[in-house]
Amino acid sequence: MAKQPFSAEQHSVRVLKVGERVRHILSELLARQEVHDEVVSASNISVTEVRLTPDLRHATAYVKPLLGADDDDVVRALRQNTAFLQREVAKRLGLKFAPKLKFRKDESFGEADRIEALLNDPKVARDLGDDD
Repeated sequence: MAKQPFSAEQHSVRVLKVGERVRHILSELLARQEVHDEVVSASNISVTEVRLTPDLRHATAYVKPLLGADDDDVVRALRQNTAFLQREVAKRLGLKFAPKLKFRKDESFGEADRIEALLNDPKVARDLGDDD
């Protein structure tokens, strides 16, 4: 009977750790402007999260351009430079297989703003008030 190298809990921790390492590598590449693309170089891009599949073969990087850059243009430029970024991640990651990268814009900030607006609504604030 084949012995499994990781338990389910260890596997999920490993996925999170590798995802965080990929996020750091991508952030470093973008901060140092190692991607030779005008749109990417002109934008200050934050990699907010990287989610990996359990087999570590596919990674989705959520990005947010700062200082008012157009999200769609930045994501399009990153997708055009995916091959270079995958190569660099593979080199720096040091795993047997490097994940295939996919880029998406991070919409969690918009969702957080929507929830904040709901909580500040007077009808909701009335319900959340202290009961004496």
